[in-house]
Amino acid sequence: MNRRIASLGLALLLFAAPLQAQDYAEVSLADPVKEQQALALMDSLRCVVCQGQPISGSNASIAGDMRRIVRERIAAGESPEQVRAWLISRYGDWVSFKPQVTSQTMPLWLVPGLALLGGAWLVMRRIRIGKA
Repeated sequence: MNRRIASLGLALLLFAAPLQAQDYAEVSLADPVKEQQALALMDSLRCVVCQGQPISGSNASIAGDMRRIVRERIAAGESPEQVRAWLISRYGDWVSFKPQVTSQTMPLWLVPGLALLGGAWLVMRRIRIGKA
């Protein structure tokens, strides 16, 4: 009888151990300040599968892995910018909704402005032609 109880207790411990491990993909950090930092960072990172959805709102498994990485690294004491830099080095500049201005990302910053200037020029030209 005692052996059965001991075996049952051991089995419960073995099955309960993985349940006690904290999954940072879905579970918030204990420190509310660090959790806010993690959430803000997750909102500014793009899911590499979902094409434009932040990892905070994506159901893709890679987004869950990225959420886990963000929380684990912030819990370990890294700053959000250090975590962002690591993710950019791993997935490329595209992963960030707010890419840094570098020679490689310069077109991301220049093309919208040039398109706006081109559109304004076309509108002005159209107005001048209409008055003539």
